[in-house]
Amino acid sequence: MLLQAAARLLQSLPPEAAHRATVRLARAMAPLMPAPPADDPCLAVSVFGRTLPTPIGLAAGFDKDAEVPDAMLKLGFGFVECGTVTPRPQAGNPRPRLFRLPEDRAVINRMGFNNRGMDAAAARLAARRGRGMVGINIGANKDSEDRIGDYARVFAWLAPLADYVAVNVSSPNTPGLRDLQHEEELKRLLDALTRERQKLRTPKPLLLKIAPDLSADEIDRIAEVALAAGIDGIIATNTTIARPATLRSRHAKESGGLSGAPLFECSTAVLSQLRAKVGSKLVLIGVGGVRSGADAYAKLRAGANLVQLYTGLALEGPALIARIKRELTALLVTDRHSDDSAPGRISQLTSVSRRNGVQIKPRHKSIPHR
Repeated sequence: MLLQAAARLLQSLPPEAAHRATVRLARAMAPLMPAPPADDPCLAVSVFGRTLPTPIGLAAGFDKDAEVPDAMLKLGFGFVECGTVTPRPQAGNPRPRLFRLPEDRAVINRMGFNNRGMDAAAARLAARRGRGMVGINIGANKDSEDRIGDYARVFAWLAPLADYVAVNVSSPNTPGLRDLQHEEELKRLLDALTRERQKLRTPKPLLLKIAPDLSADEIDRIAEVALAAGIDGIIATNTTIARPATLRSRHAKESGGLSGAPLFECSTAVLSQLRAKVGSKLVLIGVGGVRSGADAYAKLRAGANLVQLYTGLALEGPALIARIKRELTALLVTDRHSDDSAPGRISQLTSVSRRNGVQIKPRHKSIPHR
């Protein structure tokens, strides 16, 4: 695959330059890319009244300005989340602000919501011709004096053009942003957004993206606020400010959010706790350290309806998507969670996870990361 070969070459560039070049390449190649091969029916999953061919999606952060959602769907993702988008354009934090930690299968970023603003994203979303599920991740400008007002404005502008909206209150790279996860502030924010949603001709699913660096009590309170607000789901989780002692890279002490393999256990634990708390009332998206079918399977067993990845893609290239789906299919077929000829196996797996909550663990040994 040309994109996979290009991805290997781009690894020689500094990480942010490699990312920009990858997006430009995907944008240039999108019209020439064929539709992806059909996925095994056992991967099909129904969420928000739609059936997706696979639960594997692209997390926010790769396509900040909604430049290439259809190209990424053609690579085999079941859904794509663009952003984070703020009301006004902003440059983000000073460079360097993106660091590869290959020894740790991880990345640290302190990008700071660099994006071209909601008008630019709206124009690209309006011009889409693809049909796959595309969500938009929204945030507030760093210098905003009214962050809740920022979220309300960008929601009102972009929600009509997206299939769902994810509210990012968990980036560690905008000072004070994570304070919006505190109970009273979160109530105010979600109240403002649900009021905006009521004004839409076609209401859109509203999800909250939370941090992994929360206590058990904080996670429970966030779940309670989300349920009371009537939103549709939670994305667990964003990057972590923790620095495990096992990190070996020379970049391990860089400030910012850590993603990739070191985040996997923590983010999956948050996911399990959320599922135990909310039962079947919310859609949960598991993200953090996914780079194999076994990783995706563990997220599903922990209670996720859908699974996202980004860091694994950045480190390994687009061939990772098909490999994860092959491995996940093999695990699902082996466990016989539903008939091979019909969709719904993922839904049944999630139902098992809902019943058993935090006790769910994958039955299989991890498939070796290649």
